Order: sequence, then structure tokens, then C-alpha cells
Amino acid sequence: MAIPKDSSPDSTLALLREGYAFVPERCRRLRSDIFETRLMLTRAICISGHEAAAQFYRRDRFTRRGGIPLPTLTLIQDVGSVMTLDGDDHRRRKAMFMRIMGPGCLGDIAGLTAEHWRASVRAWEREDEVPLFDAAHVPLCGAICAWAGLPLPHEEVVRRAREFRDMVEGTGSVGLRNLRGHAQRFRTERWMRGVVEGIRSGATEVPEGSAAHVIAHHRDGEGELLPAKIAAVELINVLRPTVANARFAAYAAHALHLHPEWRERLRASDDDLEPFVQEVRRFYPFIPLIGGRVIAPFRWRDRDFAEGEWVLIDLYGTNRDERVWEEPESFRPERFRERAIGPFDMIPQGGGDHADTHRCPGEWLLIEQLKTIVRLLVREMTYEVPEQDLGIDLGRMPALPNDRMRIRAVRAVG
Repeated sequence: MAIPKDSSPDSTLALLREGYAFVPERCRRLRSDIFETRLMLTRAICISGHEAAAQFYRRDRFTRRGGIPLPTLTLIQDVGSVMTLDGDDHRRRKAMFMRIMGPGCLGDIAGLTAEHWRASVRAWEREDEVPLFDAAHVPLCGAICAWAGLPLPHEEVVRRAREFRDMVEGTGSVGLRNLRGHAQRFRTERWMRGVVEGIRSGATEVPEGSAAHVIAHHRDGEGELLPAKIAAVELINVLRPTVANARFAAYAAHALHLHPEWRERLRASDDDLEPFVQEVRRFYPFIPLIGGRVIAPFRWRDRDFAEGEWVLIDLYGTNRDERVWEEPESFRPERFRERAIGPFDMIPQGGGDHADTHRCPGEWLLIEQLKTIVRLLVREMTYEVPEQDLGIDLGRMPALPNDRMRIRAVRAVG
């Protein structure tokens, strides 16, 4: 059965121009949650919605190899990382991350995040104005590096935070932003290879069971240590995405400003803290879409998907699937008070089971950190939001508040 087709002979420029809206708008126009297009002169199938996510995140149905353009892959994961593995290799490497991210390992992240955020607030008090998006990278970087077993002096935290920020900022762009991200990636990877080699030689001591210790000593299916470059990549893949949560910190402040009634509720009680955090994750744009190549032919929507076909899943649109979410374009944290989240309902960091699919276990770190940050924003600091452009340009990938969520007159409380 034929599926709808995008009318353009090639939609690459349209994707770069429209960003997060590219797939949702065409799904609405074509009245279909699946359509065919061409990107970079290559045929692609775009899918959206929770039913599409259930197909895309089925174990061993898709590979990420060849599904993500190399200039993006080398900034968000890199060749040889867990994202590029399949089958037993993927499950074995994923087990390493599950060991790091297990409940017993998550306990310290909230305390470390609060400690580093409070220190940053003291510094922000001396500033006339603070772009929260940029500034939040520093406490998040300090917290995750310490959590991973690599505490850094403040000057190095600032430098590494900038490197991680520029990597993420380059992922959805071409040109200068992407080139800057790759230059920073080179610096970070060189540093991390030295860390891994130091841990293995005994020159660098890290706590047993920490992320740095586990990754440096992880062995593959043949019982061999990971190559130092790959171990460095995987350690970066713990740190960089967590520092990237600065985007969600800015979004949380954005939501608190536009919906001040939630500030009052959260100041008084933790009852709605997790619903608020989950709605920030659902409502705001994070990763627009991600691609894969079919490795096991299957049939869906009366269409046969052949081995090697390029398929793109719409993450942003799926999080606003009106078949799952009532009034999906409205910011309503109360929707999460009594609602269990299905494995494919909300997929800002992937869908399915964390252990078996490409769903990111760093999601748990994000939730803990964001709950901590929201508490701090409403209970331990005061600030003003000056006149600024609070719009979010969906054509910019990755998106963020247009004026980077500037705040001023920051003061610590208590």
C-alpha cells in the first residue's frame, strides 16, 4: 500500500528551516503518521506517534548505524559507542550503563547538583544579568563530574562545561556551530582518553563503582578492555548529556515564569514536583527526531519495511500525540498526578525498556537533577525576569528560549 509523500523533490533545506515542526506539520497536512520524503537526496520514511515509537524501539528491529548523519553522530555519541551497537553487543554494553545508573548509584546526584547550584547562585548574585541557559551548564558539569568520580577544580569545570555545551549546540546545525562543536569534542576526548589511561595505570584514583571506574575497567564479549578511545567516548556519554540538561533547567524557569501559579504550589509542597518535571520534559523541545536503518524487515500500516530503509521517528511530535495526551499543546503538569507513563507515550530520551532498547538510562539522572533544580528555583533563590524574547524558535535545533532565559537580581534565600 502506498503511503503519502512529501511533494518536494528534496526536503533537506525545509528540515533545517522548520526543525521540530518538519514532521508534525507534514503529518497533519497529509493526515498520516507516516510519510515518505527525501533528505540529503536519500529516500526517508518519517513516522510519528506512540504506535510508531512502539515499532521504532522494538529490540533488534532498527540499527542506529547509518541512521544518523556522521556530523551529528560524532557530537552526540560517536562511532563505537553504545548507540551504534546492536544485539548482544548492545545489551552487554548497555548493562554497563545500567550498573552505573542503577537506583543505588543515583542517590548522590541530587545532593551534588544542589551543592554546585548553590555555589553558582552565590556567583550569580554578583552579576547584573545571568543567561540561565548558559550559566546552568557550570553547576551541572561540576555535579556530574563529581558524581562520576572525577571532581574538578572550578576553572576546569567552567572550561569543560563550555566544551559540552558547544558539542550539543552543534548537533542540529551545519556550518560554524557544528565546526565549533567538533573542535570542542576533540579537546574533550583527548582529556578523557588521558583519564581512562590514568585510571588503568593507577596514576588516577577514582572511587570503585563510580562511572569512571566502571567504564575504564569494562570488558567486551571477548574479555578484553574497551579501547581507550571507546571507553573515553562512553564516559563522555555519561557527562555530556547530563550537562545538556541545562536546556531543561532553562525550560523549567521558563515554565515557572509563564505559569506563576505553579511556582506557588511547588514552593509549598513536593506533591506536584515530579508531575511538573515530567510536563517540562513532555512539553518543551529537546531532541527533534532520530534516525535508524531497518535490520529486520517488518510490516506496519499495511506497508513492508525492507532491510536498510532509512526511518526517522518524530520525538517532539510523539510527545504531543493527541491520541495519548489531552490538550497536548497546553502546559498541564496535573496530567501526571495519577497517570502512569507508558513506555512509548513520552520519548524525549527514547522509548521502550532501558535495558533492552536504545532508551537512555541518563533519563533517571535528568529527573533527579531537574527536581532538585526546580526546588532551588522556587525555594532557595529569588530573581527577576527582565523584558526579553521568551519565544522558542522551533526552527533552531536544538531549540532554547530565544534570549537564553535571562534573569537578574539573583539572591540566595536562607
